[in-house]
Amino acid sequence: MLKVFSAPSRYTQGRDATTQLGAEMKGLGLQGPALIVAGKSAAARLRDVWKQTFAETDIRHAVHDFGGECSRSEVARVTDAAKALRAGVIVGAGGGKVLDTARAAASDLALPVVNCPTVASSDAPCSALSVIYTDDGMFEAYRIYRKNPELVLVDTAVIAHSPPRLLVAGMGDALATWFEAKTCVAGHVKNMRGGASTRSALALAELCYQTLLADGRAALDALHARAVTPALERLVEANTLLSGLGFESSGLAAAHAVHNGLTAADETHAYFHGEKVAFGLLVQLELEGAERTRVDEVLAFSESVGLPITLGDIGLAEAACDTIVRVAARACAEGETIHNEPFAVTPAMVADAITAADATGRAFRARRG
Repeated sequence: MLKVFSAPSRYTQGRDATTQLGAEMKGLGLQGPALIVAGKSAAARLRDVWKQTFAETDIRHAVHDFGGECSRSEVARVTDAAKALRAGVIVGAGGGKVLDTARAAASDLALPVVNCPTVASSDAPCSALSVIYTDDGMFEAYRIYRKNPELVLVDTAVIAHSPPRLLVAGMGDALATWFEAKTCVAGHVKNMRGGASTRSALALAELCYQTLLADGRAALDALHARAVTPALERLVEANTLLSGLGFESSGLAAAHAVHNGLTAADETHAYFHGEKVAFGLLVQLELEGAERTRVDEVLAFSESVGLPITLGDIGLAEAACDTIVRVAARACAEGETIHNEPFAVTPAMVADAITAADATGRAFRARRG
């Protein structure tokens, strides 16, 4: 099996980076008109900056207001808007679902895509895939594309004004990266691009984990103060670039499959992707029989930044047995990444691991008072 490493053509990060968006696109040979698919907060904050940066580079643009869910119907709406504009490039600006939608529409039209995350809430921006949901928010499928974005531009001044909970959710997504990567590499399974992992991909995944432990709390403090600090810069890079490259070029395992299973429970729909992935990681560690010292390290970090460590933290405090069974069954669906684990996984095993992870989290919290 050939080794495959994937990455965006260019990654640009820093304070007020949006002012350079037009120049960055021009430098890569990207031509307008540009359709910007934007979340509400992104449009409110950046509309004037877009006008300036695109005027300076003679790129005509229009803004499409994102509908709220990365679903087939929303992708079709964006595709229609891009056709009407005769767009030469699609720009996604907002959270992970906005970027996933922009990627999907760009792929359908064979157009280049630029991702401008305004929150560091997931590792989606650098990848060549989208997570497609139903209009009701239930996981439906992964869509894999032939190439990564032409440009990922991250404005840390914008990130510094984003809701703290979203930064924490990004930490939850990134927290699982190294553990899932290790599982896939050890099992010699294909990564998200259909090849074997490189040593560099696994090293980046490990650096992601170490950065979270070192800078996660300080970065969250900086965000509360709306300050761009070195810790915030490093943490944003970990959430966005390191986690993105690590998961795509190494692979996913049980943690993300459990997330997908959790979307089958209506009670979890108010919780973010990374929050559910964080609990999914605890389930993976139970499945794999991880050392208690490592489990405690993950639990301590999660508690320090406010990530879920119990079922109650993701809306399932009173979850009935049949809910856990349904979640476990969905996590074990054919083609799910849980089957990258180095042993056969059954729904019964996952249901037990979910219950055990919840008990471990509650016990840890009780010990900490």
